[in-house]
Amino acid sequence: MTPSVKSGAHPTRRHVLAGAGATAAGLTVTTGTRQSAHAADLPLLGTYDVVVIGSGAAGMTAALTAAQQGLSCVVVEKAPTFGGSAARSGAGIWVPNNQVILAAGVPDTPAKAAAYLAAVVGADVPADRQRAFLAHGPAMISFVMANSPLRFRWMEGYSDYYPELPGGLPGGRSIEPDQLDGNILGAELARLNPPYMEVPAGMVVFSADYKWLALAAVSLKGAAVAAECLARGTKAALLGQKPLTMGQSLAAGLRAGLQSAGVPVWLSTPLTELYAESGAVTGAVVEREGSPGLVRARRGVVVGSGGFEHNAAMRTQYQQQPIGTEWTVGAKENTGDGIRAGRRVGGDLALMDDAWWGPAIPLPGQPYFCLAERTLPGGLLVNQAGARFVNEAAPYSDVVHTMYERDATAPDIPAWLIVDQNYRNRYLFKDVAPTLPFPADWYSSGAAYKAWTLDGLASAIGVPRTALRTTVDRFNSLALKGKDTDFKRGDSAYDHYYTDPLVLPSSCLAPLWLPPYYAFRIVPGDLGTKGGLRTDARARVLRADGSVIPGLYAAGNASAAVMGHSYAGAGSTIGPAMTFGYIAARDIAGVL
Repeated sequence: MTPSVKSGAHPTRRHVLAGAGATAAGLTVTTGTRQSAHAADLPLLGTYDVVVIGSGAAGMTAALTAAQQGLSCVVVEKAPTFGGSAARSGAGIWVPNNQVILAAGVPDTPAKAAAYLAAVVGADVPADRQRAFLAHGPAMISFVMANSPLRFRWMEGYSDYYPELPGGLPGGRSIEPDQLDGNILGAELARLNPPYMEVPAGMVVFSADYKWLALAAVSLKGAAVAAECLARGTKAALLGQKPLTMGQSLAAGLRAGLQSAGVPVWLSTPLTELYAESGAVTGAVVEREGSPGLVRARRGVVVGSGGFEHNAAMRTQYQQQPIGTEWTVGAKENTGDGIRAGRRVGGDLALMDDAWWGPAIPLPGQPYFCLAERTLPGGLLVNQAGARFVNEAAPYSDVVHTMYERDATAPDIPAWLIVDQNYRNRYLFKDVAPTLPFPADWYSSGAAYKAWTLDGLASAIGVPRTALRTTVDRFNSLALKGKDTDFKRGDSAYDHYYTDPLVLPSSCLAPLWLPPYYAFRIVPGDLGTKGGLRTDARARVLRADGSVIPGLYAAGNASAAVMGHSYAGAGSTIGPAMTFGYIAARDIAGVL
């Protein structure tokens, strides 16, 4: 077991905007090759040109690409469902200069995209990997549209996360899947991994709609969007459709593409080892129907098995404390199997200390990844000293980086989101409509607290009463002026995405004044981990000395992210995952 290595401070938006790149190098560890002496004697389950591990966005894109290049391919998936974390997600996809955004009139260019990505990522990721992502991403989107039923929509107005940087776009580059009829999958639809959060019954909702649904009680535009979502749902029902959007649409569309291409997807088939001969990876040992077997790969193995967010031992080994598998919204099967198997055949690791962080409320059952709720006017985040410590509207990964940076000296884990009844009267909170009471188990679990005075709320959550009152008074004075001189909330175009345009002078600042008051426990949640096997610009897995492991590729959260310690925009997980899956398959096919 490699000793635990903890990272230094993570870069935040404040660091990036100041021009400072990340300084903490990704952790690199290697071991000697360990190969089961009896693997070659296991039952042969099949021989294919390409074996893909994992049926998420990275794996299915790789398999679809391989198949369309005339290569035989199989996808092996640990879960009894397909789609992985992608199926659970909002399925934003950040790929600059793709045909969808260009057709919509987004003023993107290759030069802008390159300048922006370099400014965001800094020196954490080799320039050739950044160039590969930008060069092949648009072709990947076009390929997926040509070889599956997937179509995409521009998420208009969803700003890049750092739009003030060179090449940043305040109007955004992100796209999401269009509505898809699940009937195209037939019986296979029943094996689609469920979404992280169900769409309201009878509605068809896109990711870009949620910002307006949160405002439906106070905004004509919000009410109109809610009516449109209901109309879509009604139309789909009348047509006998099974409407899918977001991650459900993405995963189903890719799976439909694989069905048309004749690519088998073996569910409930976990990877146990990669199979290597003479230093080259030539297959995978999997468990199929309860028994081990060998799947041989003539040309290559693509590891797209996700991160290690549900592996407590790995999180403890590589990441900062406090950390917990119960705070992630990643697919529960993501326990680092592909990462560990790649390491055992000599693969180097990087970025293991990091994740696709975001503030989360540890609700009973599963955590809630908190987006609009911490940005809407009338709320603020405080630490255990009762003080603000961050721009609440900053990109979600930056908020958690700040929590970890400060926690040792000014405890910020857990932090608390404080709102008042005026906020509750106006805005949707998770799936609880304005004015309606929160579920009782939110309170009994300690995820939420309610009190008629700020002093009472402070006592309930264990922060100093005077400090909380002073903090709220200071925040209120800034909100009335519409200028947060303390933490710059509202200075970036990004800050105004999940906000209320009817609130003036700043759409993301409003005072807290109407009791009762509410507090929600905030912990460092994530969408998945972002560290894994270190790869080159062709998605080939590298050893610690920089040499390539023949036959082994990785993409998605099983690989170290091309975004480094940062996050360029909505979909910076899925966009690169699909792109490097596409790159891997084309390299295997010899057409890159």
